[in-house]
Amino acid sequence: MEIDFNDETGMISNEHMELVKQLLLYAAEQEDISPEAEVSISFVNDDEIHRLNKQFRQIDRPTDVLSFALEEQVEGELAITGAALPVVLGDIIISVDKITEQAEQYNHSFTRELGFLTVHGLLHLIGYDHMNKEDEQKMFTRQEEILNDFGLSRKG
Repeated sequence: MEIDFNDETGMISNEHMELVKQLLLYAAEQEDISPEAEVSISFVNDDEIHRLNKQFRQIDRPTDVLSFALEEQVEGELAITGAALPVVLGDIIISVDKITEQAEQYNHSFTRELGFLTVHGLLHLIGYDHMNKEDEQKMFTRQEEILNDFGLSRKG
């Protein structure tokens, strides 16, 4: 998987970037995502994610993670085919302010929260959602499986 990082905050260490890379590769393997897939991950502050949340979701507050899938296919749309084309999954935007805040709130490490938001964002890119209880249960169960198997349990 090709991963493009952008840390607008300067707060994400090289060790955390490497962890995110390894976690994304692991999750991609677990979800049978093509090794040719591409994803972009950006780390921003609350002000920037607030702006994006308002602009794209009409929600006027900061959030922890946003995912912008590029491979979504709407009803009636023809699928793009071609084995030579890389699969561009999309963009994951994570608020570093929220990582810190929520790690404290949920009484676990910055690393665990970073991992949680990374997997959450990736699962959104590949079609998971939590708009109803059934889908939420499926998505959150899968997140926990991936995180626990990778070694980022709630105490991690």
